[in-house]
Amino acid sequence: MSISTAVIVAAGKGKRMGTEISKQFLPLCGKEILAHTVEKFEKAACIRDIILVTGGDALQDVRQMVQEYGWKKIISVTEGGKERQDSVFLGLQQVPQDTEIVLIHDGVRPFVTEEILERSIAAAKETGGCVAGVPAKDTIKVCDAEGFAIATPDRSTLRQIQTPQTFRRKEILAAYEKAKADGFLGTDDASVAEHSGFPVRVIMGSYRNIKITTKEDLLIGAAFLKEETE
Repeated sequence: MSISTAVIVAAGKGKRMGTEISKQFLPLCGKEILAHTVEKFEKAACIRDIILVTGGDALQDVRQMVQEYGWKKIISVTEGGKERQDSVFLGLQQVPQDTEIVLIHDGVRPFVTEEILERSIAAAKETGGCVAGVPAKDTIKVCDAEGFAIATPDRSTLRQIQTPQTFRRKEILAAYEKAKADGFLGTDDASVAEHSGFPVRVIMGSYRNIKITTKEDLLIGAAFLKEETE
């Protein structure tokens, strides 16, 4: 079995949620969203280590969570940077050198399954990098600066990308180093890998693997958790 480390990024401010509390610390059925996420990785046999990346003002709170929940796989709680890309790079620098595969995951995506983690690791071992994604359900329009539709991409070719985004450690670290040197800012980890010319396969994720960023997402997440416990 390959040695796999998860880098869970929880350094966002949650501006879209419109709350004073960062979204990763909001309660979801009585437990922080981040706690639900971490526990999926704690329970997954395919994950050896977990690195948590969070904002500087939340370091003590996250370290306290590690103690209170008794998480055993956390090897580092690291301060993030200005952008998500900076935070991921800082997390990657904490990954043990004997790690073969790194899974980068959003701290507010608590419905990832062990089956997705296992398939992600297998695909990354084979191809070097992969991301979870789902076929787009809605028609997508490309709009100009004035809001007029100017193109309609073929929906069959479009995927809504999720996390985990999973790579061989050496390759994704090299990609992040190149991005920093080039001043390149990507929209996700896959775009950083693509910037370095690394191929990235898209594997099937899950429509339940949502990122909780709005109040509506909280309602959906609560419904998912209720279903899981019934």
